Amino acid sequence: MSATDPDSPPTSPRPFVVGIIGGGQLARMMYPAAIRLGLQVRLLAEGPDVSAAQVVGDVTVGDYTDAETVQAFAARCDVITFDHEHVPTEILRSLEQAGTAVRPGPDALVHAQDKAVMRERLTTMGAPVPSWQVVADEQALIAFGDAHGWPLIAKTSRGGYDGKGVWKLDSAAQAAEPFANLKPGVRIVAEEFVPFVRELSALVVRSPSGQAAAYPVSESVQRDGICVETTTPAPGLTEKQAVGAQKLALQIAHELGVVGVLAVELMQREDGSVVVNELAMRPHNTGHWSIDGAVTSQFENHLRAVVDLPLGDPRAREPWTVMGNILGGDEPDLPSALLHCFARDRDLRVELYGKQERPGRKVGHVNAYGEELASVRRRARHAAGYLMGDPAERG
Repeated sequence: MSATDPDSPPTSPRPFVVGIIGGGQLARMMYPAAIRLGLQVRLLAEGPDVSAAQVVGDVTVGDYTDAETVQAFAARCDVITFDHEHVPTEILRSLEQAGTAVRPGPDALVHAQDKAVMRERLTTMGAPVPSWQVVADEQALIAFGDAHGWPLIAKTSRGGYDGKGVWKLDSAAQAAEPFANLKPGVRIVAEEFVPFVRELSALVVRSPSGQAAAYPVSESVQRDGICVETTTPAPGLTEKQAVGAQKLALQIAHELGVVGVLAVELMQREDGSVVVNELAMRPHNTGHWSIDGAVTSQFENHLRAVVDLPLGDPRAREPWTVMGNILGGDEPDLPSALLHCFARDRDLRVELYGKQERPGRKVGHVNAYGEELASVRRRARHAAGYLMGDPAERG
C-alpha cells in the first residue's frame, strides 16, 4: 500500500523529545508537566536510583561532565534543558555548534554557573548588587574587608549550593578559609555583608520568541543556607516593590537571553530596597508553591518555554500559599507519616522526592493554601515538622 492509499493506517507524528540533564527532584517534577503537554522525556541521570530516574521511563546513566556522554545523549533529543547548572559550559557550546537546541543556552547559563561572571554582567547592566571583587589571595581578601568593612561574604565562583562554598568572615584572621582546598579554575568572590531583613525570590519565565511571564514575588526563609519555607505573595510587600522586583527579574532574563525559568534571589534591606544575591536558570525551590498555588506551575511553564509554546498564566489561585521543605530528620517512613497529615488537613498537598534521608537533605515539600495567612502558615509548618519527626509537632 502506498502512503496515499486510503486503506493505509494513519501515521502519528513523532513526539517532541526533551532531554533533561540531571536526575534530581526538579527533573522529577518536570515529568508530570511533560506528560500533560504530550512531550517525550529522556533523562541523563547521575545514577539509576536518583529521584527522577525512579519515574522517567527513558534513562541514560552517565557523567554530565563527560563530553562524549552528553553529546551521545543530546543526539537523541530535540532540545536540552537542565535539573541543575553544573554541565561544563564548553560542552554546552559544542552541543549548540552541532545544531542541538540548548535552553537556557550556555551564553545565559554561565551567569548562573559562575558568580564572578554574574556579578560583572549585573554591574554592567546597572542592576542593584552588593559591592564585590574577585580576590586572588588572602591578602587581597583582607584588603577588600578593610575597604568595605567586616564582616564580609566570600563565595566560590563555581560549584556552591545550599550554603556550600559560602563563608561569612568576621575578621582578617579568617581570611585564609576560602582558599583552602580551592579547585582549579574556581575563583573567590568577596562581597560586602548586606544587613538584609528578609530574602525574596522574583521568579520569571521567558520563551525563545521573547514572551515572558512573572510569578508573584515570594518571601523565603533560609536556615544554614537551605531554604526551609516560602510564602507567596511576600507579606507586606507593596505593589510598587513587587512590580519593581518583577521588572528587575524580567530585565535580567531579557538581557541575558534566558529561556525557561529564571529565579532572581534578592536581599531586602530595612529601607525596602533590594540587591541581587543569586541567579538560578531552572525551576527553583522558591517556585514549588506554584504546583498547587498557581494557575500554571513553574515546571509546566519551563517546559512550555523550552519548546516555545505560549506561556501559561502565572497568577496565584488563592490569596496565600506557604511551601515548607521536608528535610531529612527523625522520621524514617515518610509515606506512613502521611496518614496523620492527610487525616488532619484534607487540603494539604505533599510531594515526596524518593530520596534517601540524611540530615538537612531536601526529601520533599508541603504546600498549604487559603485565605488567611496565619492559618495557612500554621498548617504548612505542622505538616513539614511532622514529616521531619519534629517532637513539637508530634505531641
